[in-house]
Amino acid sequence: MTIEKVLKIYVPMTESAFYILISLSVPRHGYGIIKHVQELTNERLVLGSGTIYGTLKKMQRDGIVSVYADESRKIIYEVSDTGKALMRHEMGRLKELYTNVLMYEEEFQ
Repeated sequence: MTIEKVLKIYVPMTESAFYILISLSVPRHGYGIIKHVQELTNERLVLGSGTIYGTLKKMQRDGIVSVYADESRKIIYEVSDTGKALMRHEMGRLKELYTNVLMYEEEFQ
C-alpha cells in the first residue's frame, strides 16, 4: 500500500492507534503494548486485548507493522518504514495542533 493511501486511511489517527505505534518504537508483544500505553498515559488509557489485536491485525494488513518474532505463543510486532512515515506525518500534525492550542488557550479561559 502506498504511503498516500495509508495517510488517507489513518490520518487523523485514533488515540489508540497512535499509542500502539508509539509503543512500537521498540519491538513489543500485545501485552507489552497494553502496559506501555498505561504507563505513558498514567493509566488514563487502558486498551483492551480486542482493541490491540484488532488494530495490529489491520495495521499488519496495511503494511504499517510487521511481525518481528514469534516466540512461544507471543507474537512480537515492530513498526515498518511505512508506519514510521505515518508517525512522522501524524506527529507533525499534532505539533501544529499543540502550537495552536498555546496560541489560543487564553481565549477560552
